[in-house]
Amino acid sequence: MGISSMTGFARVQVRLPPGDEVQLSYAMSVKSVNHRFLDLQFRLPPGLDGLEMELRKVLKENLARGHVDLALSLDRSSQAKAGYNREMIASYLAAFDAARREHGVMGEPDLNVALRLPGALQTEDRCSDDLAVLAASVLDQMIPLLSQLKAMRAREGEALAVVLRGALDRLAEATASVEALRPEIEERYEERLAQRLAAAVGPEFDRQRLLEEVAVQVERSDISEELARMAAHIEHFRELLSAGGEAGKKLDFLLQEMNREANTLLSKTGGVSGKGMRITELGLAMKAEIEKAREQVQNIE
Repeated sequence: MGISSMTGFARVQVRLPPGDEVQLSYAMSVKSVNHRFLDLQFRLPPGLDGLEMELRKVLKENLARGHVDLALSLDRSSQAKAGYNREMIASYLAAFDAARREHGVMGEPDLNVALRLPGALQTEDRCSDDLAVLAASVLDQMIPLLSQLKAMRAREGEALAVVLRGALDRLAEATASVEALRPEIEERYEERLAQRLAAAVGPEFDRQRLLEEVAVQVERSDISEELARMAAHIEHFRELLSAGGEAGKKLDFLLQEMNREANTLLSKTGGVSGKGMRITELGLAMKAEIEKAREQVQNIE
């Protein structure tokens, strides 16, 4: 099991078994992009608003993070049975006959005119009766649809993992290079401290100030803890990548910690002559790799 991206798309198209008068088909798609939480949006046809709660439940059970858009579109063709308003037509014919007899005129009623009266013609459309069948079919298709989405997100996750492992390799290499330079950096600090001590001995000797200066220099010269923590973070990062699951937030937190160690390392080694410049270059390279990794991690579930 590897990590999953939050980017993915899936679509299904279904044609329901035809009824006597109705042929109904639909297309359902789901698209997801990165988001800090699980943000669900729906686009459903009129009459299916009640289905949203069921769809929301299924999505929450299967997805942890991401902005998710689910769209459902219908293609409905029907052969509606035509009918007419019998009471209206009968009243029209009766009124025509009464008027003809009352006024003693000749003539026959025009059926075309009668059927053009508002409400005279009626159609029988049973598509609304199929909403329950449609809703059941949509829910049945959710698992295959989400399986497609998860497969795509997993493929994207594999690609992200390759990029991140490359960044980790470069971070580990830079950390090892700094470790190799550490003895010389400590030597430079010792030389600087010796110079401070020599300058401090004199008629204006301040013992307390000297002790404070020594403490500062000793603390600044020791970068072993930063290097040890950086190595531990890199190893933990690799473990999370291998374990998979919902690792995005944990990976992002680790990268924040790595960035903090790189900043401290740069702060402690700034201004040191000799190989100090090389450590600065390596520290800046670390920060660049960490930033690139953070951009990728934002899309991990």
